[in-house]
Amino acid sequence: MELRHLRYFQAVAEDLSFSRAARRLRIAQPALSRAVQELERELGAQLIERERRSPRLTPAGAVLLHETGLLLERLDDALRRVRRTAKGEEGELRLGYIGPPTRMFLARLLKEYARRFPRVTVILEERTPERVWEMVSKGRLSIGLTRPVLAHDALGLQTLLLREEKFCAAVPQDHPWAKLASLPWKKLAGEPLIILARREGAGSHDAIQSACHAAGFAPRVKHTPSLIGTILQYVEAGAGIGVVPESTASKNLVLIPLKPQQTIPLVMVWAKEGDDPAVAGFRDLVREWLKDGRLWA
Repeated sequence: MELRHLRYFQAVAEDLSFSRAARRLRIAQPALSRAVQELERELGAQLIERERRSPRLTPAGAVLLHETGLLLERLDDALRRVRRTAKGEEGELRLGYIGPPTRMFLARLLKEYARRFPRVTVILEERTPERVWEMVSKGRLSIGLTRPVLAHDALGLQTLLLREEKFCAAVPQDHPWAKLASLPWKKLAGEPLIILARREGAGSHDAIQSACHAAGFAPRVKHTPSLIGTILQYVEAGAGIGVVPESTASKNLVLIPLKPQQTIPLVMVWAKEGDDPAVAGFRDLVREWLKDGRLWA
């Protein structure tokens, strides 16, 4: 058994998709499938059920995912400590984030953080909101920039509200609504809607459903992809109307604010215990920029 087999299996098991895991690992999907099959043959156990439309872990696969996570975490931590010692670096910040809402400030924030803490290693991980919360709660990330998720209170993390984002309707530039300054939610009644899958963003999904019901109609949801970028692709292809936060950017689409205003928060999350100067320094910087307006400038 090679270490790569475990890493490949972990990626597939976390994403529950061979295609997404292959893209994340930057390898061909057939090679990834063969590696997982080799691991199954060596262990003498089926790890992933493939008969369904989407892969599902077997009980043996669930056990291996848990144990692999612990093993690879310890290995990665050990290798990072060796590298820091060799390079004379001090501290590490493991930052999890979701993409579109953080694009306005994250690069600028990290540049300033590097200026203030030049000997801290910053490790970035772009994940779904649920995954960010989970990884912070388990100590695999130091801090997360994410959306609230279901049962987040049970994870016992500290939070700081960074922004309340308005929802918008995403339409092609030649759509009849494209020149509107705002759009009532009730106008979406009967339209094919494209919204984020609940498993990837329960807060966003539920807020949209709630706003539609408050406007007096049950939404006609046509597609629920796992990524905001896929929502935009569907809209550009004419498959329906996208409902996305205002931070979503696209050159080929128009975002129209929906009325009455419905918002979704962006928050910073971190564990109550186990702080170190690198983590505290990042939090202090975010609070400073939030207070003086630089975070959203």
